[in-house]
Amino acid sequence: MNNQSKSIAAKQVGKLVNTSDGDLVILHDISFQIEQGESVAIVGASGSGKSTLLSLLAGLDLPTQGQIDLMGQNLNLLDEDGRARLRGKSVGFVFQSFQLLPHLTALENAMLPLEIAGLSQAEAKQSAGQWLEKVGLTDRANHFPKTLSGGEQQRVALARAFINRPAILFADEPTGSLDEASGNRVIELLFELNRENSSTLVLVTHDPALAARCGRQLSLQGGRLA
Repeated sequence: MNNQSKSIAAKQVGKLVNTSDGDLVILHDISFQIEQGESVAIVGASGSGKSTLLSLLAGLDLPTQGQIDLMGQNLNLLDEDGRARLRGKSVGFVFQSFQLLPHLTALENAMLPLEIAGLSQAEAKQSAGQWLEKVGLTDRANHFPKTLSGGEQQRVALARAFINRPAILFADEPTGSLDEASGNRVIELLFELNRENSSTLVLVTHDPALAARCGRQLSLQGGRLA
C-alpha cells in the first residue's frame, strides 16, 4: 500500500489516562491502515475504547504512545490549530447527538462548514440547498432543529458533514438515537453519499447490520484489537 492510498495509519497506538486509582489503559498497541475510499466499522462492547480510538484518529485527542497519520500527516507533529485546519480541509463528522445549532435553521446548519471555509453566503446557501435536496429535506430547509424529528436532524447532520466533500467521514453511533425506520434511512444515505464522494468512512457502532454494511470491521476487546 503506498502513502497516497492511505487515509489513516495507526502505528502501535496507546492511550492511558490518570485517575485517582492510578493509570488507566484505554487502548494498547493498536496498529492498522485504512485506504482511501474504504468503509470500516469499529465495533466492541461498551468501554472497549471505540469512541476514544475514533477521537484519536480524527486528531481530537493525541495518543499517549505511538503515531497516527491522517491524510499522510503525522498528527503528533501538528499543534491543535494545525490539526483543526487538517480536519476543516479533509474531515466530516456525524454524531449520535446530531450536534446541530438550535438557533440556526436546517439550511443554516448545513451551510456552516462552507462559511467557515470562507465561501460567500450565497455560494454556501446554494450548496446547502442542494445537499438538503439530496437527503430529502428541501421542504424542511427553514425549520429549526427543535421542529425536526430525530431522523430529520440526522439527515441535516449528514448534509453538513458531506457538504465540503471530505476525504474522510467519521461517524460515532450515527443511528444510536433513532428508531429503526429512521436509522435505516440514515444508513442508506450514509453509504450512498460515501459512494458518490469516494470518501473514506470510519464509524463506531453497536448495530450489527450497520457494521455488516462496511467493507471491514475492527473489533476492540479491552482496548486491544481482537
